[in-house]
Amino acid sequence: MESTETKNFPLGFDDIDPPSYDRILGCIHCGLCLPKCPTYSVLGVEADSPRGRVYLIKSVADGVLPINEKFVEHMYMCLDCRACETACPSGVHFGEIMEAARGQIERNWKRSFLERFLRDAVFKGLFPYPKRLKLFAALLRFYQQSGLQSWVRRSGLLRVLPGNLEQMEQMLPPLPAPGKDLEEVTPAKGEKRYRVGFISGCVMNFMFPSINRATVKVLTENGCEVVTPRYQTCCGALNLHSGVREVAKQMARKNIDVFERAQVDYILINAAGCGSTLKEYGILLERDPTYAEKAKAFSRKMRDISEFLVEISFKKPTREIRKRVAYDDPCHLIHGQKISQPPRMLLQSIPGLELVEIKESDWCCGSAGIYNITHPEMSMKLLERKMANILATGAEVIATGNPGCILQIRLGVQKYGMPAEVLHPVELLAQAYE
Repeated sequence: MESTETKNFPLGFDDIDPPSYDRILGCIHCGLCLPKCPTYSVLGVEADSPRGRVYLIKSVADGVLPINEKFVEHMYMCLDCRACETACPSGVHFGEIMEAARGQIERNWKRSFLERFLRDAVFKGLFPYPKRLKLFAALLRFYQQSGLQSWVRRSGLLRVLPGNLEQMEQMLPPLPAPGKDLEEVTPAKGEKRYRVGFISGCVMNFMFPSINRATVKVLTENGCEVVTPRYQTCCGALNLHSGVREVAKQMARKNIDVFERAQVDYILINAAGCGSTLKEYGILLERDPTYAEKAKAFSRKMRDISEFLVEISFKKPTREIRKRVAYDDPCHLIHGQKISQPPRMLLQSIPGLELVEIKESDWCCGSAGIYNITHPEMSMKLLERKMANILATGAEVIATGNPGCILQIRLGVQKYGMPAEVLHPVELLAQAYE
């Protein structure tokens, strides 16, 4: 007789991108990842630790455990911050395993109608289409600047919205006025040393256009001709983290084709979470006979902006910026890409700038893509811990290299009354070049 535990739930994974069993077996259950896991530190639950999650994934792969509500809960409680990868002595690629497991969930677990509708609208109907994103940004800007947002908040309408829509609305930062799009080709200043492709991103493009402009300015100051292809699309990171793998693959293929035609020496990004995904296109498309090698070639050219500038021995700035600056490591830069010193080197090169370290700077701020929307309570607990460490620095500026982290830390600065700016390191470097 079938047990109630397994009834109506699929046992085992299907054949479409299952988590690699060999990589699962790489976990030796030593537990060194546990003290580095933010969710385990808060909850103290083994199933919400990296070791526990790998065990659960193996149990499903073995057909012992079904893909049920509890399994889904533990998989999505994970921030996918990859701090466990830095701690792991066996080199387990936890992020890759987790993202594959979430892909299995989204194909084999039936969500509620509202969840399916919202996820499809965002991950399938919005992110893959730059023109729709631009229109969406324009509508949000109108909502904020027309007085409609103030009226909606006063009316109490937000409190009756389903799910976490109220939380989403409250976290929305003021959108800047739309500036002129970046030129498709921006010439180098002086002698051209490199021809580089620039991924302008989706969130970065409409929420932080000033960071993109600063990035292009810094690159041209360093002898780079910057190509920003008009037909690039979102990198697919948020889709991939949320288990929407097939759409992420479509986006990856489009970007690979666009930048292959651009014939650039390097491809650059200023968003840590996006960069981590872009560098892993080779893994995402490893079973695609047409794109597997193209994806590897694309990923070999990928660089974070700070990584690239240090690699080419960037031009040292001369203008003083007399500020006390604290740098916070984005998870997908320090853990996903193993980059920690290059952003600090950029900041240390600025005359007059005092760089101070943040305790637990490698600890997640709680943003984690859309985690602060899907898991607001846990996200705010992590932000509280992060802000306690930031406040202790007495910094006038907090620098970090990821749009989600910038949004989250700006929320923390506002919430805890800290008189500080939150900027991308490249913005400070661009100021120092003036």
